[in-house]
Amino acid sequence: MGLDLYKLDHLVAVAEEGSFTRAAARLHMSQQALSTSVRSLERQVGVDLMARGSSGVTLLPAGEALLADARVLHGVARSAVQRARRIGRGERETLRIGHTPAVTGDEVTALLPAAGHDTRVNQRYPDELTRELLSGELDLGLCRAMPPARGLARTLVVRQRLHVAVAEAHPLAARTQVQLSDLAEQEIIVWGEPGRSGYTDLLVGLCRGAGFEPHTRRNPVQGTPPVTAVAGTDGVAFVTAAPGPAAGGGVRVLELVPPARVPLHALWPQHTASDARDAFLESVS
Repeated sequence: MGLDLYKLDHLVAVAEEGSFTRAAARLHMSQQALSTSVRSLERQVGVDLMARGSSGVTLLPAGEALLADARVLHGVARSAVQRARRIGRGERETLRIGHTPAVTGDEVTALLPAAGHDTRVNQRYPDELTRELLSGELDLGLCRAMPPARGLARTLVVRQRLHVAVAEAHPLAARTQVQLSDLAEQEIIVWGEPGRSGYTDLLVGLCRGAGFEPHTRRNPVQGTPPVTAVAGTDGVAFVTAAPGPAAGGGVRVLELVPPARVPLHALWPQHTASDARDAFLESVS
């Protein structure tokens, strides 16, 4: 039994909007036509996919399951069309890479010469990175400790040395080295809430392994390079930047001893083909 991708589009829109009215406006179709399409999809699947009420719609477990697969199916279909179109037109493949704020632009750039292809790089927040990988808008994502969503594969690219950044006026700034235990009473600035960020959980685990429960605060300025998070604050941050002055001299990066390393991972959509991505992954493995 084949599924109509257009009907799956309709299911996704209703689920994301929580309303047939808003989803119909988003899809530029009548509410009646949208409702008929979703009903037809339910008949095709053989079970109800959503509960309809006066306050909106709620996905049932079967709808949640189909929605997760629908996002994967749409991404695979979109990638297949783009690849066929590019090959048919004789166009050169461009490797579209997204990276989370936890991975610096310099770190991405250091990997690019090995790619040997036209490359487009953009920063994305973790949720955006996952969504654009699944939708076929990105070919590859670079991140730290992000668990792969359904439909995505993950591999380790490299483990990088971890250091500690502090503002120039911070009491620790006069030192060249710190140990994890030196941070027990410090406020540690992180980029995601513990329990909601794989990378933050990894850093918290390092602190616990050193015998203390860290005091964390989410960086209020999202999207900036990690090393800048402590500028003008009394907090500390874990970074992969090299020891020494940073952020125009407003920040000092201190060597963390004994050494600790954190992963840089690559994510990509399964069941899609990309010669440029395969070459990139092979070159950095």
